[in-house]
Amino acid sequence: MKRAKAGALRRRHNPLRRTTDRIESWLTALTVLLIALGAPLAGTAAGGAAYDTLLETVRSQRAQRHLVWATVDRAAPSAPLDPDPETSTPRDSRLRVIARWTARDGSSHLGQVGAPRLVEPGARFRIWTDGRGRVMPRPMDTSTAGAHAVLAGLGVAGAVGGLIEGCRRLVMRRMTARRHRRWDEAWERAYQDWGRAGAGS
Repeated sequence: MKRAKAGALRRRHNPLRRTTDRIESWLTALTVLLIALGAPLAGTAAGGAAYDTLLETVRSQRAQRHLVWATVDRAAPSAPLDPDPETSTPRDSRLRVIARWTARDGSSHLGQVGAPRLVEPGARFRIWTDGRGRVMPRPMDTSTAGAHAVLAGLGVAGAVGGLIEGCRRLVMRRMTARRHRRWDEAWERAYQDWGRAGAGS
């Protein structure tokens, strides 16, 4: 411990240490501090805001979507060409049926819906609809909202950390370019003095 302190003091009072070296050290320390504190704070704030927004979506969907009973009328005709082969599977096409259901407002509907399992005509299962009977996806639940909020927070924290590090690298690159220009100027002056009387060469 004593040896480490002595080494730090020697580096601090080293006459060969330039002002730019001190600036780089402070810049690195500041970058570490900002990434360690700023990125998590930004991620937490973004995740919290996303969670609040998603919870509002959860409440809205739960209020607007309702479970109703659907009765299978017949199997749905298989489509000759799958419109989205990346998201649909042969199993999905087997589970498509023509069914009848009554909406929350009392209106009757007949349409193609996805069944939860292979079913025969006359079988019943529950589907999600809006107030006018249009088939809707299942409402988002709070666990899904929480997972999306966590991902949003992690994404923002990573982006903030990358932005801070990018700024540090940009400043360091400019400082290095400036240092190289000064070295070139110093070498140019030294080259002009070489071989002159009284130039010390």
